Amino acid sequence: MASRKPTVAGQFYPAAAQQCRDEIRQCLHDRPVNEMFETPLTAGIVPHAGWIFSGDLAGMTFAAIQKANGTVDGLILLGAVHRWFGHSPAVYPSGSWLSPLGEIAIDEDLAGRIVKLTDAEPNPDAHRGEHSIEVQIPFIQYLFPEAKIVPILVPLDVDVVAFGGGLARVIRDCSERRIACVASTDLTHYGPRYGFAPEGVGAESLLWAKNVNDREFIDSAIAMDALALVKKAIDHSSACGPAAAGVAVATAKVLGKTRGILLAHTTSSEVMLRKFRQSSQESVGYASIVF
Repeated sequence: MASRKPTVAGQFYPAAAQQCRDEIRQCLHDRPVNEMFETPLTAGIVPHAGWIFSGDLAGMTFAAIQKANGTVDGLILLGAVHRWFGHSPAVYPSGSWLSPLGEIAIDEDLAGRIVKLTDAEPNPDAHRGEHSIEVQIPFIQYLFPEAKIVPILVPLDVDVVAFGGGLARVIRDCSERRIACVASTDLTHYGPRYGFAPEGVGAESLLWAKNVNDREFIDSAIAMDALALVKKAIDHSSACGPAAAGVAVATAKVLGKTRGILLAHTTSSEVMLRKFRQSSQESVGYASIVF
């Protein structure tokens, strides 16, 4: 299978290798991981906006996995779906993905096991143009240069508990390997631009989006309640990739985790104010969570 070429390099993150490395280093410097972890991490949640807004939180999740686990040789990447319309998890089954930092191989053995033991289907075409996994790839190449990946897009109507249980069985069957599962989602998209403004506009409404709507999603994730996480996200428009996040939570729970850890939580409006001294009527939430 031909290598998947990047589609949002130069938009969501730098298209040049050295600029990519420089920005990754800056992201990791801006958000150091100070937590200590008693056991290896099995899963995490990352945002997928442009790096200028959420790259530091994405880097935080991967850096925490590196800190807790030392390294991993396989990463199952669960992506939010923005472009493709399907009903089964879509696995990129073979070949490789390209980024400005070079080529990263698909873990074909792991992908094959997932397709065999779950209801996921091989569907590389579903990944065309989708950015939710692509923006994570350079972080993985930088922090885990030996790792292989299994990209999976997770549509909203997937049974997250069943699929998460299937992934957990696959991971357990590969007990000699070091595998982690990372889900990609942004949180509340608030404001007139997004067609979601139940609390009106202004500073107070943006605080509600972060401290109430986002927080409901985060609390469900930390409590390891995958079903509540997905239901609340659908009912209250608090995440664009709730099924991907729900699968990660369900996987970690079957693997023995009892509680998630929130590393950081911010919004695009906070980033705009901090970095550019600009206010906004819109806001998107971002969280870094590990299990």
